[in-house]
Amino acid sequence: MSTLWQRVLSALVLAPLVILAVLVLPNSWVAGLLGAIVLLGAMEWARLSGLDGERIQLIWSGVLAVAIGMVALWQRDIGLSLILFGAAWWAVTLFRLLLAARHSVAATHGVHWPRLLDGFFVLLPAWYALTKIHGLAHIGPFLLLYCLILIWGADSFAYFSGRAFGRHKLAPNISPGKTLEGVVGALLGALLIAYVGHGLVARSYQVGLWSWLALGLIVVLASIAGDLFESLVKRERGMKDSGTLIPGHGGVMDRIDSLTAAGPVFAAGLIWLGVLQ
Repeated sequence: MSTLWQRVLSALVLAPLVILAVLVLPNSWVAGLLGAIVLLGAMEWARLSGLDGERIQLIWSGVLAVAIGMVALWQRDIGLSLILFGAAWWAVTLFRLLLAARHSVAATHGVHWPRLLDGFFVLLPAWYALTKIHGLAHIGPFLLLYCLILIWGADSFAYFSGRAFGRHKLAPNISPGKTLEGVVGALLGALLIAYVGHGLVARSYQVGLWSWLALGLIVVLASIAGDLFESLVKRERGMKDSGTLIPGHGGVMDRIDSLTAAGPVFAAGLIWLGVLQ
């Protein structure tokens, strides 16, 4: 079976399960499910950072699990600050990517400790932000589902526009397949999805259309940064995929890389709009 068909079949199976979980499960269950996904991603991130051996990878993931537990216990004191920190960290990381794109990426050997630390900043704020969004009374599950559809839809627009019109490489030293035309397609798709989403989930909070559209564009730009950052880490380690867990898609990090950036940025935007408090 070709990789393309594996990707299609995996998406057809996983997407309905994710949508069902978001809409049906209580927030505590969604938090646990997101935590499990994040910890699987942590195992892969440890390997990408040069930690060889399942035992040491499990230990590192265990440290992250403890951090998740501490955030869950103290979320009233540090929760919103963690979201804002995560969004700010991705803003800084965007500039790091711009600098990295100017140079060829050299392979690294041994444990890359700064990258290992990056894993905390990638995964921990994302877990809390997505959990917090889902936990909003009445509309939380729909907001989280909207965020997912925004990212999935923009990614599809980027894929097809890149294949049809792609001529100019976005960051060839990091991810040779991405084009500026694909980014334009993603942003146009984001505007369309955000416009529809405004009528479905934003009007109940009296959020203005232009503010909602601007947030949609920013979230999709963040998702692209998340994708590029994981591509940078994989290129540094000489790895094509973060893992092999999902047929045709690679590992868990290959599926959630965009979401790890989009989640905190979307949550920070909801704070700015007065939706999330």
